Amino acid sequence: MRVIYGQGFAPAVTGRQKVERLQEEISKLPQYEPETTHTFHAGMYCREVFFQADSLVVGRVHKKEHFFLVVYGTVLITEDTDAVEITGPKLVKGMPGVKRSVYMVTDALLTTFHVTDPKSVEDVEDELMEYDPRSTFTVGNKLKVKEIT
Repeated sequence: MRVIYGQGFAPAVTGRQKVERLQEEISKLPQYEPETTHTFHAGMYCREVFFQADSLVVGRVHKKEHFFLVVYGTVLITEDTDAVEITGPKLVKGMPGVKRSVYMVTDALLTTFHVTDPKSVEDVEDELMEYDPRSTFTVGNKLKVKEIT
């Protein structure tokens, strides 16, 4: 069977598929490694990431609910819907299964908070995030290929 799509009948593309396509395209561009701090305390894990203005990042999919805090700065976040501009401080509920892209309009500090027992970044990422072989980053936000711009 052969299906032909006419105008107005294109197959639907989900928000996640759009973000995955964006990830594929930006992975072809020069990358930089953002300053990242990892903190463990009282059964929680906190990841703080400082991004320079004009940066664009596609995050990994989280397996569990968490908090996502724009500590300062203005960012455009795209998830399953249109882009939403957020100026920090602003707390956002992160949901499992969501893939988001974030464009830094200004310098920005973004922080995630997770309830977890592991005490290493490797174990936390294994527990909390889906594996993504297309990611340009390895454990702890380290570039797979060192091409810092």
